[in-house]
Amino acid sequence: MSSTTKFVNEFCEIIDSYGGRDKVMKALCYSAKLVAGYHAKRNPDLAKRYATASSRISGARATLRLIDDIPMIQYALEYGLGHDEPDRVMAMLGVTANIVDLLYYPIEKICWLAEHKIVDVKHADNWDNVNSIFWVLSVYLNLMRTLRNFWLNQEKLNRSHQLSSPTSIDAKSLAKHRLELMSVVRISLDFVHAVSTLPNGYLWGGKLSTFQVGTIGTLSACLGIYQIFAKRRLNK
Repeated sequence: MSSTTKFVNEFCEIIDSYGGRDKVMKALCYSAKLVAGYHAKRNPDLAKRYATASSRISGARATLRLIDDIPMIQYALEYGLGHDEPDRVMAMLGVTANIVDLLYYPIEKICWLAEHKIVDVKHADNWDNVNSIFWVLSVYLNLMRTLRNFWLNQEKLNRSHQLSSPTSIDAKSLAKHRLELMSVVRISLDFVHAVSTLPNGYLWGGKLSTFQVGTIGTLSACLGIYQIFAKRRLNK
């Protein structure tokens, strides 16, 4: 089997899953936004067309998220109080993140219903602001959990390095650790993006240009897609 055929097969398997397809759609959404931002003054007509494409793809992703709360509830119940976590800090962060996400999904649904005028929602702009706040909290807690996990893994690798020769450290463990570092970078990009959706006056809310948002979103999506490929190959 040629490398091209192998890549196409892997890619098709990835987009067969909800998570993989969402990452690809995210890459398309933000790359279109990046192009729209780049051509905003150079070619306004082209920029408008790419902005429309980005908006439509973003809307499709939001629609697909309407039933995300069902698996989220299942995950939260299985997670419980985080007894399987390596320490109490991870457990506390995990439980808090689950609570925030369980509140975030219904709020996002209200915003979706208001946006499409399916129901009359009073003060829709306020709901959008609350939605942004919960998105920021969700991403921030996810980032803290990932940083904590990365630090714990780094400590474990350091102890292994002291007790044995560097060549004896499992290559698979090192590869997973590098992927965890990549997760820190990716989620940091998501956090920068999430904060930019806050109202003006809150941190850097409303201060990023369309081009900057498109660049951040595209980089995050590409890192996410790469991680999916890398994890699949590690687990083979």
